[in-house]
Amino acid sequence: MLEKTGMKNINQIFDNNKEWIKSKLATDSTYFDKLASGQDPEILYIGCSDSRATAEEIMGLGPGDVFVHRNIANMASNLDLTAMGVINYAVEHLKVDHVVVCGHYGCGGVKAAMQSQDLGILNPYLRNIRDVYRMHKDELNAINDEDLRYRRLVELNVQEQCINVLKTSDVQIAFKRRGITVHGWVFDLATGELIDLKIDFAKILEDIMEIYHLD
Repeated sequence: MLEKTGMKNINQIFDNNKEWIKSKLATDSTYFDKLASGQDPEILYIGCSDSRATAEEIMGLGPGDVFVHRNIANMASNLDLTAMGVINYAVEHLKVDHVVVCGHYGCGGVKAAMQSQDLGILNPYLRNIRDVYRMHKDELNAINDEDLRYRRLVELNVQEQCINVLKTSDVQIAFKRRGITVHGWVFDLATGELIDLKIDFAKILEDIMEIYHLD
């Protein structure tokens, strides 16, 4: 894999690291002192593990600015203890003000979920995305163009994962105490554009609050 990027030896990474250290210190001699002093991010970013869809880079931010959790197809399943642990730590302990769920067009996990084939260990994981399709099948099946249907499922998956975030007790408590906000975004690999889906979470919360509301 490294050869595809022009690297003949993985040890090149360590050489790159030394050059990176030099460049940072040349700009700011206290850079690593500040980095080691702790973190105070304002954003929790839940994104896809896809190597093309980075977090800080596409937002123009740097180390310490964003607390990041990435997995296949930017899932926030309430049964995923890792994802729930990240949300708890970011919201309860780091006191982030924003939770972003960011998908991307061309997502392999979403594409795989659209296909009727046995994918082994991935089956239980992809079932969550297939549930998203099931919940929105009328809208999706009305889209004749497969590529457009694929893109729409990416967007709907972001929406449903945001709802999963809103269902958590940590976020509900933080919303009441300090007005934490949840955002649904999509990254377009073909243009580099970061798109705010502008999901009406207030309306969605009205519909689900009777079931998921915590007093």
